[in-house]
Amino acid sequence: MAQAHPNISENRPVIRQLDDAAINRIAAGEVVERPASAVKELVENAIDAGATRIAIDIADGGKTLIRVTDDGCGIAAEDLPLALSRHATSKIDGSDLLNIHTFGFRGEALPSLGAVGRLTITSRVPGGEAASIHVAGGRMDRAKPAALRTGTVVELRDLFFATPARLKFMRTDRAEAQAINDTVKRLAMAEPAVTFTLRDVSGGGEGRVTFRADRENGDLFDALHARLARVIGREFAENALQIDATREGIRLYGYAALPTYSRGAAVAQYLFVNGRPVRDKMLTGALRAAYFDFLSHDRHPAAALFIDCDPTLVDVNVHPAKSEVRFRDPGVARGLIVSALRHALAEAGHRASSTVANATLGAMRPEPAQPAPARVYQMDRPSSATRQAAYQAQAPGFAELSRDYSGSVVEPPPAPVAEAPVEDLPLGAARGQVHENYIIAQTADGMVIVDQHAAHERLVYEKLKTQMAENGVSAQALLIPEIVELSEGDCARLMAVADDLSRLGLTIEPFGGGAVAVRETPAILGEVDARAMILDILDELSDQGESQTVQARIEAILSRVACHGSVRSGRRMRAEEMNALLREMEATPHSGQCNHGRPTYVELKLSDIERLFGRS
Repeated sequence: MAQAHPNISENRPVIRQLDDAAINRIAAGEVVERPASAVKELVENAIDAGATRIAIDIADGGKTLIRVTDDGCGIAAEDLPLALSRHATSKIDGSDLLNIHTFGFRGEALPSLGAVGRLTITSRVPGGEAASIHVAGGRMDRAKPAALRTGTVVELRDLFFATPARLKFMRTDRAEAQAINDTVKRLAMAEPAVTFTLRDVSGGGEGRVTFRADRENGDLFDALHARLARVIGREFAENALQIDATREGIRLYGYAALPTYSRGAAVAQYLFVNGRPVRDKMLTGALRAAYFDFLSHDRHPAAALFIDCDPTLVDVNVHPAKSEVRFRDPGVARGLIVSALRHALAEAGHRASSTVANATLGAMRPEPAQPAPARVYQMDRPSSATRQAAYQAQAPGFAELSRDYSGSVVEPPPAPVAEAPVEDLPLGAARGQVHENYIIAQTADGMVIVDQHAAHERLVYEKLKTQMAENGVSAQALLIPEIVELSEGDCARLMAVADDLSRLGLTIEPFGGGAVAVRETPAILGEVDARAMILDILDELSDQGESQTVQARIEAILSRVACHGSVRSGRRMRAEEMNALLREMEATPHSGQCNHGRPTYVELKLSDIERLFGRS
């Protein structure tokens, strides 16, 4: 006997019109996922209102209290009930949903918050009287007079009290507070001309300020640089490259860090489209592709990038949370990011991040203080014999004197390095070599320590890549083409990038149905499992929209060749060889990091060295 479907009753289902309260609670599930989502919506409303100062107070991770105070244009008393109505907004007139110039435009946030929490809005417009309105669980009270000097105060208490099931999915107060902190920081990056203050008032009282960013002055890049230094950190600002490029009506600007300032996770990647913080797979994939040749697979770049374009070129109405966007021509946006970042990295030349030097200084620790021996007063004044030995030690013949008092040297020391001027030489002049691997160079205001093997490996690698770009990738024809069976969708996706793969030496052709025939493979890779490579390419295309598999394998071979063809550790170098290596590093882009993103040199300023010895 067939079992009845549990969700189908014997009676015919009846179509009902849901009431506004139920509709708002459903909408809240999409718009307000957690307290951080509510903070985002309320702060964006404040920015849209032209606020220059925004204060956010939270309690218990935003679960019991979220209060956003701004000095914006305010809401008229007669408009307060309408502001809490579904799909009521002052941002658009509904005639063109692609021409969006504000953060908010859907008219869902305030009624959704009022449906799942206890919401109070107090506002005053210039020249008008202040008024307040309260809504709890979808039930709205009448607006009444209130006291407020200017702007708007939105207070949300007991979030999700009307939907207790949602409360079970909330994380700890600390985790929710951290999410709110991250949300406010992202919004603060996009608005350097606005002052943001985030305060945790859990337990009552004035609470404590967990984040503050005062208004920044100056032009676009000065203000943005100062705001990023405050939000992300001064180290990022010191090691970031300015980005400013335009292509086909799309402008990309912001800051991207040097490869040697990489992170262990993608936690320092901030992307904005028309000032709106977004999390877009295509944009993050483009960022990763730009650093593809400079970082190992387990390191991630740090960047804060802003894309500005005509609102009609991008659709921000993809999801109610507005964190996803869709470009009319995604290839233009992706290509702009990749080319602009690679150009900036090439212009950085041999520059390495300052954090390398800071880590080096941090590793240098003085010997632990030893207890002072008992004083021998007869030795307070050195004898004449002691003074004579000291003078001899400072004379040019110190090498002969020291040999008598120290362990004998098995091998003769290398010939002294010829003096060279250090002016106008970023990496200075070589002064010596230690442990047959590290070159010591003197700069105008400090010193440089160079890893000779890592530096030369990068130089050889860049030459090999240049040669490959000029001469192309040699392809090796297969005696018997390998047939790879795929679905029709995968086949179409693969053939869409067939021309790009052909330039890398991988030639494929359709073979009927969903199959493809692999005709040629890159000769430099030798024997290749064509089917496995094709499947890897498809996986990347599905995940990121583009594939670096073939290029990655080719460049891995070039990197291996460069490693074996570079100056080995343990080789003693002559003065002219060391200086030639330094000059070539200065002239070669990306020479500040090896093929895996590690630094090739460390620069120490004279002031830092003097501080190590207590001379500052």
